[in-house]
Amino acid sequence: MSENPAATVHLPDDRSKVGSGPFQFRCHQGVSCFTTCCQKLDMYLYPFDIIRLKNALGLHSADFIRRHARIAQGSHPYFPAMMLNMMNDEAAKCPFLCQEGCSVYQDRPSACRTYPLERAVEKSVTHNRLVEHYFMTQHPYCKGHDETNTYTIRQWLRDQGLHDYNLMNDLWAEVEAFFAANPWQGEGKAGPRQQLAFMACYNIDDFRSYTQQHNLLRRFRLDKDRRRRIERDDSELLKFGFDWLQFVLGSRPTLQPR
Repeated sequence: MSENPAATVHLPDDRSKVGSGPFQFRCHQGVSCFTTCCQKLDMYLYPFDIIRLKNALGLHSADFIRRHARIAQGSHPYFPAMMLNMMNDEAAKCPFLCQEGCSVYQDRPSACRTYPLERAVEKSVTHNRLVEHYFMTQHPYCKGHDETNTYTIRQWLRDQGLHDYNLMNDLWAEVEAFFAANPWQGEGKAGPRQQLAFMACYNIDDFRSYTQQHNLLRRFRLDKDRRRRIERDDSELLKFGFDWLQFVLGSRPTLQPR
């Protein structure tokens, strides 16, 4: 799934673009392939995915990363991606898979929620906004396509609770595009600025401690309502982190200093 707003969207060979009409799909315990898609897969985790999962598991974000994630090559060489670690067994199952299905279903990652669709975004030069595209994934083992339930894309997004995920992933796509311009001032991989950015994007609990230690929220003009949301909500802190990184690394007017 692509979240790179600078990318041109090309139609994948094994996928078809989904239009405004309905598509046919349903996944449930009664299909013979149930949980097959939860095995032997390469799953990228976006920053909001990690927040939802670590909160669902009651883990500090640093502990979640140590237990369940690994650094991987991203869409460009200037900032890493994160991937979910599968179980170290022959089936290579998702670590959150149980006999009944997904044990973190309410907080499952965006890729799981979107499946069997894949979402791609691109920057519209004409309208200066992100435009989304959806593609249908056709795995030969998947029997969900044979079910009679139909959805439009809008219905699927609502049914799978994707609004907040797509919103946060679009913000992340903008930050990723910013990182792709190599704003690290020649410090190289894993330099101090990259480590700071990694913390703000992926290790939200350590970033919260950092903002408190350095009084970051008091250094910028933030209305009281936003400040309160940032202080108690990880996703709001993540949004602030995205703005803060673009401000300090690229002098972008994403925040107003006091």
